[in-house]
Amino acid sequence: MFLTKINLRHASLVGVLLMGAASAQAQQAGTVPDGAAAQANLAALASGSPTVVPRGASEGLKGSPYAENRWLPAQITLTNNLPLAPVPLKYDVLEHRLLMRTVARPNDSLQLDDRQVVRFVLQEPASPFGPARQREFRRFLEAPLDRHRTDYVEVLHEGRYTLLKHYQKSLKKADFQGAYSSDRRFDEIEDKSVYYLRTPEAKLVPVKLGLKPLTAAAPPLAAALKSAVDQKKPKTDADWVAVLHAADPAPAK
Repeated sequence: MFLTKINLRHASLVGVLLMGAASAQAQQAGTVPDGAAAQANLAALASGSPTVVPRGASEGLKGSPYAENRWLPAQITLTNNLPLAPVPLKYDVLEHRLLMRTVARPNDSLQLDDRQVVRFVLQEPASPFGPARQREFRRFLEAPLDRHRTDYVEVLHEGRYTLLKHYQKSLKKADFQGAYSSDRRFDEIEDKSVYYLRTPEAKLVPVKLGLKPLTAAAPPLAAALKSAVDQKKPKTDADWVAVLHAADPAPAK
């Protein structure tokens, strides 16, 4: 499956990107209001390169390369604190990139030049499964492996302890040719995400979402975790996040 490709011959788009880059560069020294300036700064981050996702070799593709399949409005924070207009965003975990859509070209997908991006917050609307919420993704600066430190992690819970989800995906190619093939006629994107609990001492512990592993990673929370589990009977990831919220509430601001 291919996302819509950008027609790079359109001089108008190139002009917008160049003008946006010049505008963003000139505005770094001072305070910039929202509105047109924020939109110009955002345009300066669009690389304009075609955004292509893996396509099944024979009978299609199973799985998704994204942390979230929907286009959700996102507020992006840069290292230089330039204001950016909210933009529909997707995090392509497989290709390690951010994709965006602009008001001017709502049917096209642009790759964001995210070298200056510190974090982004997705605005998830209310649904039958829960209320509206903000989902924060930040750089995984404390990752155990250097190659993961430019990845994004979702901050699922933040109290004395912090629960992080490191999204990881891999592509398993179709295998249906040859005498020893597995006769798998589709490409598959496999989810290999890992959860981490960051302790008050800044220690990062890989965990599974369950009472025993969470208690082992956070012994001071043992009694509160057991009480919350008894009350909430968690089954889903969201349930376990609610358990942590109850056992380790965020400090008052």
